[in-house]
Amino acid sequence: MLDKSLLCGVNRHINMLVFVAQNVPNSDWEKKVTEYFKEKLKENNATNWVPSLNDVPVHYLKPNSLVKFRCMVQDMFDPEFYMGVYETVDPNTNARVLHFGKYRDVAECGPQQEIDLNSSQTVTLERQTFYCVPVPGESAWVKEAYISASQARVSPSTSYTPSRHKRSYEEDEDMDLHPSKQKEQHMGSGGDVPGCVEPKRLETEASAGHHVISPNCSPPLDLNFPLPGEKGPACLVKVYENWESFKVNDVLEVFGVLSVDPVLSIVNSEERDSSTLDPMECMDTAEEQRVHSPPASLVPRIHVILAQKLQHINPLLPACLKEEESKTFVSNFMSELSPVRAELLGFLTHALLGDSLAAEYLILHLISTVYARRDVLPLGKFTVNLSGCPRNSAFAEHLYRLIQQLVPASYHLRMSIESMNHSRFIPHKDYTANRLVSGLLQLASNTSLLIDETQLEQGQLDTAGVHNVTALGNLITWQKVDYDFNYHQMEFPCNINVLITSEGRSLLPSDCQVHLQPQIIPPNMEEYMSSLLTAVLPSVLNKFRIYLSLLRLLDYSISDEVTKAVEEDFVEMRKNNPESVTADDLHKMLLVARFLSLSAGQTTLSRERWLRAKQLEALRKARLQQQQCVNGNEL
Repeated sequence: MLDKSLLCGVNRHINMLVFVAQNVPNSDWEKKVTEYFKEKLKENNATNWVPSLNDVPVHYLKPNSLVKFRCMVQDMFDPEFYMGVYETVDPNTNARVLHFGKYRDVAECGPQQEIDLNSSQTVTLERQTFYCVPVPGESAWVKEAYISASQARVSPSTSYTPSRHKRSYEEDEDMDLHPSKQKEQHMGSGGDVPGCVEPKRLETEASAGHHVISPNCSPPLDLNFPLPGEKGPACLVKVYENWESFKVNDVLEVFGVLSVDPVLSIVNSEERDSSTLDPMECMDTAEEQRVHSPPASLVPRIHVILAQKLQHINPLLPACLKEEESKTFVSNFMSELSPVRAELLGFLTHALLGDSLAAEYLILHLISTVYARRDVLPLGKFTVNLSGCPRNSAFAEHLYRLIQQLVPASYHLRMSIESMNHSRFIPHKDYTANRLVSGLLQLASNTSLLIDETQLEQGQLDTAGVHNVTALGNLITWQKVDYDFNYHQMEFPCNINVLITSEGRSLLPSDCQVHLQPQIIPPNMEEYMSSLLTAVLPSVLNKFRIYLSLLRLLDYSISDEVTKAVEEDFVEMRKNNPESVTADDLHKMLLVARFLSLSAGQTTLSRERWLRAKQLEALRKARLQQQQCVNGNEL
C-alpha cells in the first residue's frame, strides 16, 4: 500500500541524485535516474502521490522536488546549451571538483569556489525547451476529478521568494508541521503600491488570465494561452532526450524536477536592465529575453525525467488502454454499453428539445475522430451543422454548457462581425520575441468546438475577418490550421470536433446538416436546461463521459463480405435514379455506419447497422427537403 512515504522517498532520491550528479560525474547515473523513476511510477497509484502543477500553486511546492504537469506544447524554443559537466576551483587551495549540470538552471558551487570556464573538463550539452500551457478549454469536471484522485499533500513553501534565496530544511519541515504559520505568511499583506503587485500575491494571481505583472513592475507578461480567460500556470519544460518525438500541440504529462530558483529572475532582470551589455555579445533582443526567460515564480521550469504523450485527458479512463488492467476495465464497461447509450440518447433528446433524430446524430458527432489521412483528406471527421436553432432563447449557449459536462475539452465560439474582425484565430510567429503567438484555433486533439452562428448580424468583414472565416473553413474541411510565419504558412494538422448551430444553413462547410425539429418550447430555456443536468445522477453522468471518450479510441474495420454487400447495395440504389445517390452520399453513409456501429460497441460493420445508417440518412434528408419546401431554397 502506497502512502506519503513514497513521495518523501522520491524527493530524497531527487536531492541525492542531484548531489551525486554535481559531485560524482560518471556515465551511468543518468540511466539509473530514469530507470528508478520509471519503476517507482509503475507502482499502484504512484503517480497520484506526485503533486501536480495543474492543481497545486507553485508557492506550495519545494524547489528541486518531483512534480508533474498535464499540458499542451504551445511553442518550441531553440535548443538550449548548458554545462553538462563543469569544474569548480578553490582560489585559496587550488582544489578542483567536477559537477554535473543536468536538472539545473543555475550552475552551483561552494562558497569558496569559482567555476573554471576555461577548464578542459567542461562538457557542453544540449536540451530542448518547450513552452507548455494547461490543455486549452479543459472542462471543470476533468480538473476536479484529477484533484480528487490526487493523494499529494503539500503546504506552502516560500523557499524561493525573492526576499530570501535559501532556507534550511528545518524551517521547511517546521512550516509543513505548522501550516497555520504558512497561512499567516501567505495571507499577510503590506501597504499597497500603485501599479505594483506584492510578490506573494503575484504568485497566487499568476494564473488569473493571459497577463501577469512581474515583480519589477515591467509591462505585463503575456502567458500566451490560446483561449481567453484560461487559468493555470505556464511552464518551461526542459527535455533531455527523445525530444524529437514531441511537437507543437501535443498533449503531454511530464514528471520532473521543479526549478523556481530566484536567481533566474534576478539574473534575467539584470541582463535586461543592464545598459553595459555589448549588443554584439548578445544576439537576443530584450523582448526575446523577456519571453524566453520569464520570472520563475510566474513561469516555473520543469526538468523532465519522464514524459509521455496522452491518448486522452479523461481522468475516468485508464491512461493507457493497451495494458492488461485497462483491458479488463474496457470489457466491463462494454458489457453495460447498451443501457448507457439509451440513457445518453434520452438525455440528449431532452437537450435538443425532444428531437431524437438530432440526438442520434449528436452522439455520432461526439464520438467521431480523425482516424487516418489519405493524402490531404482527413478520414473520420464528422462536422455537424445543427440548423433550425431558436435564435432568441440562448439555446446554443445552454447546449454548449451541457456538452461541456460530457467532453474533456471544449470551446464555445460565438460568431459575430466584431469577433470575426477582431479576434486572433491563427497563431503567428513573432520574430522580435522569437515565439509563436497563440490563436483561438491552437487547440489540443479531440477538443469539441461549438460555433454559434445564431447571433450573427449583417455587417462587413474586414481583411482579418475574411482570414478568420477562411481558417474556420480549412479547419472543418481539411482538419488543419495554416500558422502564419510571415514569409510563409505552415500546415498544422488537427483533430477538432466542430458542431455548428445556426438558424438556416451554416455559412461554413459541414459534413452533415441536421435540421432541428423541436417538439417542446420551454418557457424558460435556462431553467429547462439546468433541470436536465440536476436530474442526472453523478454516476450516470460519469458513464456518459466514459462512453464518449472510450468509443473514440476503439479500432474499427469492415469485412470483405460486408464491403461487397455495400457495393452491391450502392449499385442497386443508383439503378433507378443515378443522381439520387452520389459517391459523396455513399461516403457519408459509410461514416454514419461507422460511428453508429461504434456507438453500439461494435468494432466491425454489420448488415443491420448498415441498414440503420441508410434509414437515418433517409430521415435526415427527408427533413431537409421538407424544410426546403417550407422556406423555398433556403435550408
